[in-house]
Amino acid sequence: MFRIDENSIDEFKKPLGVLYPDFEDAIPMIKEASFLISVGDQTIKNLLDNDLYPNLGIIDNRIQRKDHNHDIIRTENILKADNPAGTITEDLWETIELAISSILEDEDTRIIEVKGEEDLAVLPCLLIAPEDAVILYGQPNEGLVFVNVFEAKDKATRLMTFFNKE
Repeated sequence: MFRIDENSIDEFKKPLGVLYPDFEDAIPMIKEASFLISVGDQTIKNLLDNDLYPNLGIIDNRIQRKDHNHDIIRTENILKADNPAGTITEDLWETIELAISSILEDEDTRIIEVKGEEDLAVLPCLLIAPEDAVILYGQPNEGLVFVNVFEAKDKATRLMTFFNKE
C-alpha cells in the first residue's frame, strides 16, 4: 500500500491537466476521447447527465463527503476495491489494471466501486492507461480537470514519490 506523505499534501491540490470551471465547456474535447476514464461520482454524474459514457468509471458513492447513489450506471461489469482515504492500495491498483486490460479486450464499460475513497485513483490510471486515454476528475469547488495521459505520466510518476510504501 502507498500512503500519502501528509507533509506533501499541497502537491496534490494542483490540477494535472486543463481545468474547466464549467463542465459543458469540456464536452467537445470529451467527445473526441478514444478511451475515457472518469474518476469521482460528480464527474461520472455529469457525464451521464450529458449522455456521455466513460470506458472506465471509478466511484465511491460519495460527492464532497456526502453519500450519493448512482441509479443509471449502464453496465453489469462492476468491480470492487478497498482503498482507505489517503492511500493507493494494491487492491485498487490491481483492480484498475484488470479493468483497463479487460476494456482493451472487449470494449465493454467497467465501473470500479471503491470502498473508502477514490480520489487518488487518478495516479494509477495515469500510469496504467493507454497513452491516448483521457482522464477526467473533479477539482473540488473549482471544476473539471481534463488530463491527456501522454501529457501527465511524468507528473504522476513524480507525485508517486510523495507516498510512503507500507
